[in-house]
Amino acid sequence: MQNILVTGGAGFIGVNFVHYWLKTHPEQRVVVLDALTYAGNRNSLAEAERHPHCTFVHGDICNTALVTQLLKEHRIDTLVHFAAESHVDRSITGPDAFIETNIIGTYSLLKAAKQVWIDEPGAEGKEPLPHRFHHVSTDEVYGTLGPTDPAFTENTQYAPNSPYSASKAASDHLVRAYHHTYGLQVTTSNCSNNYGPFHFPEKLIPLIITNILQNKALPVYGDGKQIRDWLYVEDHARGIELVLQKGKVGENYNIGGHNEWQNIDIVKLVCTLMNQAFAEDPALAGQFGQARAAIEGQAESLITYVQDRAGHDRRYAIDATKTRNELGYEPQETFETGIKKTVDWYLHNKAWWQQILDGSYQ
Repeated sequence: MQNILVTGGAGFIGVNFVHYWLKTHPEQRVVVLDALTYAGNRNSLAEAERHPHCTFVHGDICNTALVTQLLKEHRIDTLVHFAAESHVDRSITGPDAFIETNIIGTYSLLKAAKQVWIDEPGAEGKEPLPHRFHHVSTDEVYGTLGPTDPAFTENTQYAPNSPYSASKAASDHLVRAYHHTYGLQVTTSNCSNNYGPFHFPEKLIPLIITNILQNKALPVYGDGKQIRDWLYVEDHARGIELVLQKGKVGENYNIGGHNEWQNIDIVKLVCTLMNQAFAEDPALAGQFGQARAAIEGQAESLITYVQDRAGHDRRYAIDATKTRNELGYEPQETFETGIKKTVDWYLHNKAWWQQILDGSYQ
Protein backbone atom coordinates (compact mmCIF):
# COMPACT_ATOMS: atom_id res chain seq x y z
CA MET A 1 0.00 0.00 0.00
CA GLN A 2 1.39 3.35 -1.07
CA ASN A 3 -1.54 5.51 -2.18
CA ILE A 4 -4.92 5.20 -0.50
CA LEU A 5 -8.27 6.67 -1.57
CA VAL A 6 -10.63 7.07 1.39
CA THR A 7 -14.26 7.69 0.44
CA GLY A 8 -16.40 9.46 3.03
CA GLY A 9 -13.25 10.66 4.76
CA ALA A 10 -14.94 13.77 6.18
CA GLY A 11 -17.55 11.66 7.99
CA PHE A 12 -17.26 10.28 11.50
CA ILE A 13 -15.55 6.92 11.00
CA GLY A 14 -13.74 7.96 7.82
CA VAL A 15 -12.10 11.02 9.37
CA ASN A 16 -10.91 9.04 12.37
CA PHE A 17 -9.40 6.48 10.00
CA VAL A 18 -7.66 9.25 8.04
CA HIS A 19 -6.16 10.73 11.22
CA TYR A 20 -5.07 7.29 12.40
CA TRP A 21 -3.55 6.33 9.06
CA LEU A 22 -1.55 9.54 8.66
CA LYS A 23 -0.28 9.12 12.22
CA THR A 24 0.80 5.49 11.80
CA HIS A 25 1.77 5.56 8.09
CA PRO A 26 3.08 9.10 7.55
CA GLU A 27 5.01 8.12 4.42
CA GLN A 28 1.90 7.02 2.50
CA ARG A 29 -0.37 9.28 0.46
CA VAL A 30 -4.03 9.61 1.47
CA VAL A 31 -6.61 11.07 -0.90
CA VAL A 32 -9.95 11.88 0.74
CA LEU A 33 -13.09 11.98 -1.42
CA ASP A 34 -16.23 13.35 0.21
CA ALA A 35 -19.41 14.99 -1.10
CA LEU A 36 -19.78 17.00 2.14
CA THR A 37 -23.45 16.18 2.57
CA TYR A 38 -25.00 17.06 5.93
CA ALA A 39 -22.85 14.67 8.00
CA GLY A 40 -19.61 15.34 6.14
CA ASN A 41 -17.62 18.07 7.86
CA ARG A 42 -14.40 19.34 6.36
CA ASN A 43 -13.54 21.04 9.65
CA SER A 44 -12.91 17.54 11.00
CA LEU A 45 -10.06 17.18 8.50
CA ALA A 46 -8.26 20.40 9.44
CA GLU A 47 -5.30 18.66 11.07
CA ALA A 48 -5.10 15.99 8.37
CA GLU A 49 -5.03 18.54 5.57
CA ARG A 50 -1.92 20.10 7.09
CA HIS A 51 -0.12 16.80 6.47
CA PRO A 52 2.00 16.97 3.28
CA HIS A 53 0.69 13.61 2.06
CA CYS A 54 -3.04 14.31 2.45
CA THR A 55 -5.24 15.61 -0.38
CA PHE A 56 -8.93 16.46 -0.10
CA VAL A 57 -11.27 16.23 -3.09
CA HIS A 58 -14.85 17.49 -2.89
CA GLY A 59 -16.87 15.08 -5.01
CA ASP A 60 -19.52 12.38 -5.21
CA ILE A 61 -18.76 8.65 -5.33
CA CYS A 62 -21.60 8.34 -7.86
CA ASN A 63 -19.44 10.32 -10.29
CA THR A 64 -17.64 7.35 -11.86
CA ALA A 65 -15.56 9.55 -14.16
CA LEU A 66 -14.20 11.50 -11.19
CA VAL A 67 -13.35 8.34 -9.27
CA THR A 68 -11.62 6.91 -12.35
CA GLN A 69 -9.60 10.10 -12.71
CA LEU A 70 -8.52 10.03 -9.06
CA LEU A 71 -7.47 6.37 -9.23
CA LYS A 72 -5.25 7.15 -12.22
CA GLU A 73 -3.96 10.59 -11.26
CA HIS A 74 -2.90 9.57 -7.75
CA ARG A 75 -1.89 6.01 -8.70
CA ILE A 76 -4.25 4.64 -6.07
CA ASP A 77 -3.58 1.03 -5.10
CA THR A 78 -5.93 0.82 -2.10
CA LEU A 79 -9.50 2.09 -1.81
CA VAL A 80 -11.14 2.17 1.62
CA HIS A 81 -14.86 2.79 1.20
CA PHE A 82 -16.61 4.48 4.13
CA ALA A 83 -18.94 6.81 2.21
CA ALA A 84 -22.54 6.03 3.17
CA GLU A 85 -25.76 7.46 4.46
CA SER A 86 -25.91 5.85 7.87
CA HIS A 87 -28.64 7.14 10.20
CA VAL A 88 -31.48 4.63 10.53
CA ASP A 89 -34.07 7.28 11.44
CA ARG A 90 -33.30 9.22 8.27
CA SER A 91 -33.53 6.04 6.18
CA ILE A 92 -37.05 5.48 7.49
CA THR A 93 -38.30 8.96 6.61
CA GLY A 94 -36.25 9.40 3.41
CA PRO A 95 -34.78 6.20 1.95
CA ASP A 96 -33.97 7.59 -1.51
CA ALA A 97 -30.59 9.03 -0.51
CA PHE A 98 -29.62 5.69 1.05
CA ILE A 99 -30.34 3.79 -2.14
CA GLU A 100 -28.45 6.36 -4.22
CA THR A 101 -25.33 6.62 -2.08
CA ASN A 102 -25.03 3.19 -0.53
CA ILE A 103 -25.97 1.06 -3.55
CA ILE A 104 -25.43 3.19 -6.67
CA GLY A 105 -22.39 4.88 -5.12
CA THR A 106 -20.72 1.57 -4.27
CA TYR A 107 -21.48 0.29 -7.78
CA SER A 108 -19.86 3.41 -9.22
CA LEU A 109 -16.68 2.81 -7.22
CA LEU A 110 -16.55 -0.85 -8.24
CA LYS A 111 -16.91 0.08 -11.93
CA ALA A 112 -14.09 2.59 -11.71
CA ALA A 113 -11.83 0.22 -9.80
CA LYS A 114 -12.44 -2.61 -12.26
CA GLN A 115 -11.68 -0.36 -15.21
CA VAL A 116 -8.44 1.07 -13.83
CA TRP A 117 -7.03 -1.94 -12.01
CA ILE A 118 -8.22 -4.84 -14.19
CA ASP A 119 -9.65 -3.92 -17.61
CA GLU A 120 -7.16 -1.37 -18.93
CA PRO A 121 -4.01 -3.28 -17.91
CA GLY A 122 -5.59 -6.41 -19.37
CA ALA A 123 -6.27 -4.65 -22.67
CA GLU A 124 -2.52 -4.05 -22.97
CA GLY A 125 -1.82 -7.72 -22.33
CA LYS A 126 -0.58 -7.05 -18.80
CA GLU A 127 -1.60 -8.51 -15.49
CA PRO A 128 -4.07 -6.47 -13.36
CA LEU A 129 -2.43 -3.82 -11.22
CA PRO A 130 -1.81 -4.71 -7.56
CA HIS A 131 -4.81 -3.38 -5.65
CA ARG A 132 -7.24 -3.73 -2.76
CA PHE A 133 -10.85 -2.55 -2.50
CA HIS A 134 -11.89 -2.56 1.13
CA HIS A 135 -15.59 -2.11 1.84
CA VAL A 136 -16.73 -0.95 5.30
CA SER A 137 -20.11 -2.34 6.30
CA THR A 138 -22.20 -2.76 9.44
CA ASP A 139 -23.54 -5.43 11.78
CA GLU A 140 -27.06 -4.21 10.99
CA VAL A 141 -27.09 -6.24 7.76
CA TYR A 142 -27.51 -9.36 9.92
CA GLY A 143 -30.82 -8.23 11.41
CA THR A 144 -31.70 -8.50 15.07
CA LEU A 145 -30.87 -10.92 17.88
CA GLY A 146 -32.89 -12.26 20.79
CA PRO A 147 -31.60 -11.86 24.35
CA THR A 148 -29.79 -15.22 24.39
CA ASP A 149 -28.94 -15.64 20.69
CA PRO A 150 -25.25 -16.07 19.84
CA ALA A 151 -23.53 -13.01 18.40
CA PHE A 152 -23.28 -12.42 14.66
CA THR A 153 -20.49 -14.26 12.87
CA GLU A 154 -19.28 -13.80 9.30
CA ASN A 155 -21.54 -16.74 8.34
CA THR A 156 -24.73 -15.30 9.81
CA GLN A 157 -27.47 -15.03 7.19
CA TYR A 158 -28.27 -11.48 6.13
CA ALA A 159 -31.66 -10.22 7.33
CA PRO A 160 -31.70 -6.39 7.18
CA ASN A 161 -34.72 -4.70 8.75
CA SER A 162 -34.39 -1.00 7.82
CA PRO A 163 -33.86 0.80 4.50
CA TYR A 164 -30.38 1.71 5.78
CA SER A 165 -29.34 -1.86 6.57
CA ALA A 166 -30.94 -3.16 3.37
CA SER A 167 -28.94 -0.67 1.30
CA LYS A 168 -25.73 -1.70 3.06
CA ALA A 169 -26.53 -5.38 2.52
CA ALA A 170 -27.00 -4.71 -1.19
CA SER A 171 -23.64 -2.95 -1.37
CA ASP A 172 -21.96 -5.87 0.43
CA HIS A 173 -23.33 -8.26 -2.18
CA LEU A 174 -22.13 -6.06 -5.05
CA VAL A 175 -18.60 -6.04 -3.62
CA ARG A 176 -18.67 -9.82 -3.26
CA ALA A 177 -19.96 -10.21 -6.82
CA TYR A 178 -17.20 -8.04 -8.29
CA HIS A 179 -14.63 -10.28 -6.64
CA HIS A 180 -16.13 -13.59 -7.74
CA THR A 181 -17.13 -12.42 -11.23
CA TYR A 182 -14.31 -10.08 -12.24
CA GLY A 183 -11.47 -10.92 -9.87
CA LEU A 184 -11.44 -7.57 -8.07
CA GLN A 185 -9.28 -7.91 -4.95
CA VAL A 186 -11.76 -7.08 -2.20
CA THR A 187 -12.20 -7.41 1.55
CA THR A 188 -15.23 -6.41 3.62
CA SER A 189 -15.54 -5.61 7.32
CA ASN A 190 -18.76 -5.51 9.32
CA CYS A 191 -18.46 -3.45 12.47
CA SER A 192 -20.52 -2.83 15.57
CA ASN A 193 -21.71 0.63 16.69
CA ASN A 194 -18.84 3.11 16.70
CA TYR A 195 -18.38 6.01 19.11
CA GLY A 196 -15.67 8.60 19.72
CA PRO A 197 -14.49 12.03 18.47
CA PHE A 198 -16.13 13.79 15.50
CA HIS A 199 -19.39 11.83 15.86
CA PHE A 200 -22.33 13.70 14.30
CA PRO A 201 -24.61 14.93 17.12
CA GLU A 202 -27.75 13.16 15.88
CA LYS A 203 -26.37 9.77 17.01
CA LEU A 204 -27.07 8.48 20.53
CA ILE A 205 -23.86 9.18 22.43
CA PRO A 206 -23.00 12.64 21.02
CA LEU A 207 -26.69 13.59 21.16
CA ILE A 208 -26.82 12.79 24.88
CA ILE A 209 -23.57 14.68 25.58
CA THR A 210 -24.51 17.81 23.65
CA ASN A 211 -28.08 17.83 24.97
CA ILE A 212 -26.81 17.70 28.54
CA LEU A 213 -24.55 20.66 27.78
CA GLN A 214 -27.60 22.56 26.54
CA ASN A 215 -29.88 21.30 29.34
CA LYS A 216 -32.19 19.66 26.79
CA ALA A 217 -34.20 16.47 27.16
CA LEU A 218 -32.38 13.17 26.60
CA PRO A 219 -34.70 11.16 24.33
CA VAL A 220 -34.68 7.39 24.89
CA TYR A 221 -36.60 5.16 22.46
CA GLY A 222 -39.18 2.81 23.98
CA ASP A 223 -37.99 1.20 27.20
CA GLY A 224 -34.33 1.92 26.41
CA LYS A 225 -33.38 -1.75 26.71
CA GLN A 226 -32.17 -2.15 23.14
CA ILE A 227 -28.68 -3.67 23.19
CA ARG A 228 -25.77 -2.64 21.00
CA ASP A 229 -22.15 -3.76 20.83
CA TRP A 230 -20.00 -0.61 21.04
CA LEU A 231 -16.60 -0.10 19.38
CA TYR A 232 -14.28 2.85 19.98
CA VAL A 233 -13.67 4.39 16.58
CA GLU A 234 -9.86 4.22 16.71
CA ASP A 235 -10.10 0.51 17.52
CA HIS A 236 -12.15 0.21 14.34
CA ALA A 237 -9.36 1.94 12.40
CA ARG A 238 -6.85 -0.54 13.85
CA GLY A 239 -9.08 -3.41 12.77
CA ILE A 240 -9.29 -2.14 9.20
CA GLU A 241 -5.52 -1.71 9.18
CA LEU A 242 -5.12 -5.39 10.07
CA VAL A 243 -7.60 -6.44 7.37
CA LEU A 244 -5.64 -4.45 4.78
CA GLN A 245 -2.31 -5.87 5.93
CA LYS A 246 -3.22 -9.48 6.73
CA GLY A 247 -6.75 -10.16 5.50
CA LYS A 248 -7.42 -12.76 2.81
CA VAL A 249 -8.81 -11.42 -0.45
CA GLY A 250 -12.51 -12.14 -0.84
CA GLU A 251 -13.09 -12.58 2.90
CA ASN A 252 -15.37 -10.79 5.37
CA TYR A 253 -14.17 -9.82 8.85
CA ASN A 254 -16.29 -8.79 11.83
CA ILE A 255 -14.80 -5.97 13.92
CA GLY A 256 -16.42 -5.58 17.33
CA GLY A 257 -15.71 -4.07 20.70
CA HIS A 258 -16.93 -6.89 23.00
CA ASN A 259 -19.09 -4.26 24.72
CA GLU A 260 -22.80 -5.07 24.84
CA TRP A 261 -24.75 -2.30 26.57
CA GLN A 262 -28.40 -1.37 26.87
CA ASN A 263 -29.13 2.09 25.51
CA ILE A 264 -30.57 3.30 28.82
CA ASP A 265 -27.45 2.19 30.68
CA ILE A 266 -25.27 4.13 28.27
CA VAL A 267 -27.39 7.24 28.75
CA LYS A 268 -27.14 6.91 32.54
CA LEU A 269 -23.37 6.34 32.36
CA VAL A 270 -22.90 9.46 30.23
CA CYS A 271 -25.02 11.41 32.73
CA THR A 272 -22.79 10.20 35.56
CA LEU A 273 -19.62 11.15 33.68
CA MET A 274 -20.99 14.60 32.90
CA ASN A 275 -21.99 15.16 36.54
CA GLN A 276 -18.47 14.14 37.59
CA ALA A 277 -16.82 16.38 35.01
CA PHE A 278 -18.63 19.47 36.30
CA ALA A 279 -17.97 18.50 39.92
CA GLU A 280 -14.24 18.01 39.29
CA ASP A 281 -13.75 21.12 37.12
CA PRO A 282 -15.82 24.11 38.29
CA ALA A 283 -14.48 26.13 35.34
CA LEU A 284 -16.74 24.08 33.04
CA ALA A 285 -19.77 25.81 34.53
CA GLY A 286 -18.49 29.10 33.13
CA GLN A 287 -18.11 27.63 29.67
CA PHE A 288 -21.38 25.67 29.71
CA GLY A 289 -23.65 27.81 31.82
CA GLN A 290 -26.73 26.26 30.22
CA ALA A 291 -25.92 22.81 31.60
CA ARG A 292 -27.82 23.40 34.82
CA ALA A 293 -28.76 19.79 35.50
CA ALA A 294 -25.17 18.55 35.12
CA ILE A 295 -23.79 21.47 37.13
CA GLU A 296 -26.14 20.43 39.93
CA GLY A 297 -25.21 16.75 39.54
CA GLN A 298 -28.68 15.88 38.21
CA ALA A 299 -28.13 15.11 34.50
CA GLU A 300 -30.31 11.98 34.74
CA SER A 301 -33.32 14.21 35.40
CA LEU A 302 -33.21 15.11 31.68
CA ILE A 303 -33.97 11.53 30.55
CA THR A 304 -37.24 11.41 28.59
CA TYR A 305 -38.75 8.23 27.17
CA VAL A 306 -40.20 8.66 23.65
CA GLN A 307 -42.11 6.47 21.19
CA ASP A 308 -39.96 3.66 19.87
CA ARG A 309 -38.47 3.74 16.38
CA ALA A 310 -40.41 1.85 13.70
CA GLY A 311 -39.00 -1.66 13.29
CA HIS A 312 -36.38 -1.04 15.96
CA ASP A 313 -33.92 -3.96 16.13
CA ARG A 314 -33.65 -5.22 19.70
CA ARG A 315 -30.06 -6.41 19.89
CA TYR A 316 -26.87 -6.43 17.86
CA ALA A 317 -23.71 -8.24 18.93
CA ILE A 318 -20.55 -8.99 16.97
CA ASP A 319 -18.50 -12.18 17.29
CA ALA A 320 -15.01 -11.09 16.20
CA THR A 321 -13.35 -14.47 16.83
CA LYS A 322 -12.27 -14.88 13.21
CA THR A 323 -10.68 -11.43 13.12
CA ARG A 324 -8.88 -12.12 16.41
CA ASN A 325 -7.64 -15.58 15.41
CA GLU A 326 -6.61 -14.78 11.84
CA LEU A 327 -5.44 -11.19 12.16
CA GLY A 328 -4.54 -10.81 15.84
CA TYR A 329 -7.18 -8.15 16.45
CA GLU A 330 -8.07 -7.00 19.96
CA PRO A 331 -9.74 -3.67 20.84
CA GLN A 332 -7.53 -1.52 23.06
CA GLU A 333 -10.36 0.42 24.71
CA THR A 334 -12.98 -0.88 27.08
CA PHE A 335 -16.29 0.93 26.93
CA GLU A 336 -15.50 2.65 30.22
CA THR A 337 -12.18 4.04 28.98
CA GLY A 338 -13.47 4.89 25.52
CA ILE A 339 -16.59 6.68 26.71
CA LYS A 340 -14.51 8.77 29.14
CA LYS A 341 -12.26 9.86 26.26
CA THR A 342 -15.33 10.65 24.18
CA VAL A 343 -16.97 12.80 26.86
CA ASP A 344 -13.71 14.67 27.39
CA TRP A 345 -13.37 15.30 23.66
CA TYR A 346 -16.83 16.90 23.41
CA LEU A 347 -16.18 19.01 26.49
CA HIS A 348 -12.99 20.37 24.93
CA ASN A 349 -14.19 20.73 21.34
CA LYS A 350 -17.29 22.88 21.72
CA ALA A 351 -16.51 24.90 18.58
CA TRP A 352 -16.69 21.76 16.43
CA TRP A 353 -20.13 20.54 17.51
CA GLN A 354 -21.56 24.03 18.03
CA GLN A 355 -21.01 24.79 14.34
CA ILE A 356 -23.00 21.67 13.48
CA LEU A 357 -25.88 22.51 15.79
CA ASP A 358 -26.21 26.05 14.44
CA GLY A 359 -25.59 24.99 10.83
CA SER A 360 -22.67 27.33 10.24
CA TYR A 361 -20.26 24.51 9.34
CA GLN A 362 -22.01 24.18 5.97
